[in-house]
Amino acid sequence: MGYANANDLQERLGTALLVQLTDDTGSGAFDESKVAEALEAAQGEVNSYVARRCGVPVDVGGEPSLAAVLKSITLDLAAHRLHMRRPPVPDDVRRKRESALQWLERVAAGEVVLPSAAAPAGNPAAGLGAAVTGNVRILTRDSLKGL
Repeated sequence: MGYANANDLQERLGTALLVQLTDDTGSGAFDESKVAEALEAAQGEVNSYVARRCGVPVDVGGEPSLAAVLKSITLDLAAHRLHMRRPPVPDDVRRKRESALQWLERVAAGEVVLPSAAAPAGNPAAGLGAAVTGNVRILTRDSLKGL
């Protein structure tokens, strides 16, 4: 299950614009395969950042705020991909994409925590982490100089 679907994108952009961006044959209807491709690529892009912090795809069931955030980010990226098919890309679409990528970079860096009641499942591919515990070292090379 994706973070957003074709109906979400149609609601965001409107049917007329979706047709304009995807109808290469002049059929008068939007091309569902091009919409699906843009959404799949956008979700893959979202997952490529989020995977640094948790398992993907993120299970958004029961987490409406998390679902809303990931849906919005995915739609911003998909809309940009579709606009790239018919340049020039409007400034507001470009700004939304840049903002989405900045937010995703902050998620990947651990500066932003995904909004949910429970922490999303960790990414088992991230491997093991190491931590050092114990007292601070008292005798160091620098502290023993001149003795």
